Amino acid sequence: MEEQEGTLPQKADFSGWYNDILWRAEIMDVRYPVKGLYVWFPFGFGIRKRVYAILRELLDRDHEEALFPLLIPEHEFMKEAEHIKGFEDEVYWVTHGGTTPLDVKLALRPTSETAIYPMYAMWVRSHADLPIKVYQVVNTFRYETKHTRPLIRLREITSFKEAHTVHATWDEAESQVETAIERYREFYNRLNVPVLISKRPDWDKFPGADYTIAVDTIMPDGRTLQIGTVHHLGDHFSKTFDIQYEDMKGQQQYCYQTCYGISERSIAALISMHGDDKGLMLPPEVAPVQVVIVPVIMKKREEEILQAAKTLEEELTRAGYRVKTDNRDIRPGAKYYYWEMRGVPVRLEIGPRDLDNDVVMSVTRSGGKESLPRA
Repeated sequence: MEEQEGTLPQKADFSGWYNDILWRAEIMDVRYPVKGLYVWFPFGFGIRKRVYAILRELLDRDHEEALFPLLIPEHEFMKEAEHIKGFEDEVYWVTHGGTTPLDVKLALRPTSETAIYPMYAMWVRSHADLPIKVYQVVNTFRYETKHTRPLIRLREITSFKEAHTVHATWDEAESQVETAIERYREFYNRLNVPVLISKRPDWDKFPGADYTIAVDTIMPDGRTLQIGTVHHLGDHFSKTFDIQYEDMKGQQQYCYQTCYGISERSIAALISMHGDDKGLMLPPEVAPVQVVIVPVIMKKREEEILQAAKTLEEELTRAGYRVKTDNRDIRPGAKYYYWEMRGVPVRLEIGPRDLDNDVVMSVTRSGGKESLPRA
């Protein structure tokens, strides 16, 4: 992608900065011809992959990952009146298969309770089947009529992590809520994103929940962004979808449930918190490129410099770092600008003088610069 130096708005103009950084740092392309749908660039998808790897690592401690269908039959979707009332204006409906009208309309999931819980009713038979702790990472669709914004307000949420758990008692479900909150706190600590945890008032809780806990952060423009939610569902959905277990006395009991989700808003918070007037500043754990090597070429010693860069890349790769050598035929300053925009944590420069002194010049994205012995 071609870009000009010095054209990124200052971060003090957060809205302009945010919109520009998405394409200048090649995170998302907003030019897809459907409002509210966006394309992940490979570099942006590399950030997404590593952010969600952290989330999966935390959940895999005691959850199992699964995958449920995108399409939800109307009769299942309409079972839960309070829940549906919260989403009725946001649902996309599939009404035809090819040119043939469908006997049953199919909803594109705005969230997956009504897709998952009919299956849970078949999976749960005995107290021995509990607890169930399942999650999935999927796309969801909501006909968002407000102003759409990449990663923040979407019509296709491409990276929705939703967990759905089933328990024998209300208290066990509440304990799971507390565990989920701590996992989310740990997740955002890994991303170095500060969060505020609060219980939502009844008018703002998830439709059909006993109560909702929200995870928020304060964006650079001073606005609050909700970047996670945890819901105690009580036995509301289990009664609707007949999710029962046989207890140790042989009696049928309704289950108690929780659900909790995080979307690509987590990445919106990440890039917003860790950026400056030069571009992104990515934490090393989620940076697609952790170290970029920039050969500073003098024609007479070009081969020698390139070989030194190649050797350094191989050594750092073996040591476990994600490394890129920038061999493009453009001036070094343009390369510095390019990788600073993408938030690469460390840049290593190798030129003729560095070879002679057996050193490399190290420049951190946060501004530190020092000459390091090559050995």
